Amino acid sequence: MSTYPAPREHQESELSLAQLRGDSARMAPHWVVPATTAAAPVSPALIHGVVVPPASARLIDATPEYGA
Repeated sequence: MSTYPAPREHQESELSLAQLRGDSARMAPHWVVPATTAAAPVSPALIHGVVVPPASARLIDATPEYGA
């Protein structure tokens, strides 16, 4: 027994990339992006309570960019 995919809706096939881009351009002004501030560096002395499993520490230590 053969099966064939169901035909797409006629309305769906009429949507073009240009139309989609136009819809997006009209919506863009409605989406406000909040201003972000750069995070200030934190002194290592202030970081406490972080637990790193030994296997993860060995993995990072073995990575040339991070290991010493």
